[in-house]
Amino acid sequence: MDDSYEVLVLHGPNLNLLGTRERNIYGDITLEKINNELKNLGDTHNIKVKCFQSNSESELVSKTQDIVKDNCKFLIINPASLTHSSISLRDAILGVEVPFIEVHIGNVYSREKFRHKSFFSDIAIGVITGLGSQSYILALNYAIDYVHSNKNKE
Repeated sequence: MDDSYEVLVLHGPNLNLLGTRERNIYGDITLEKINNELKNLGDTHNIKVKCFQSNSESELVSKTQDIVKDNCKFLIINPASLTHSSISLRDAILGVEVPFIEVHIGNVYSREKFRHKSFFSDIAIGVITGLGSQSYILALNYAIDYVHSNKNKE
C-alpha cells in the first residue's frame, strides 16, 4: 500500500492577485507565500500539499476530478467568486467523495449580501472565513489530523 497522502488546495478566480488586490479585505500576503507556508506545514507532517489556482471554472472542475487518481485524501478550497455561482464545481466535489473544508480569507458575512450564500458550505466538513491567510493554515491542520486519524481505516 502506498503510504503517501496528498492534500489538494484549490484557489479560485482572482486569488492570483493576492498581495495587490483589495488589501483592506485580503491583506498584503501573496498566493505564493500562502502556498509555500502550506507546503512547509505539510512536509513537517509527511503530507504532500499540492496547490492549484485558476481563473477558469472548468480547470478547477477538472483538477477536482483528478483527486482520486492522485491519491488525494482531503481538499481545501477557496472557491472565491465561484462560491456563489458554481454548481458544476459543487457537483465535481460531490462526485469524488473526498472530504473538504471551504476557506475564505475575508469575512464573507461582512461584505455584500450576495456573498452570504455558498454552494459549498452545506457539503463541507467545515467553513473557515475571515481569518486572513490563517484560514488556510487552520484548514490544513485539520486536514492533517483527519488524514492521519483515518490512515488505518482504509
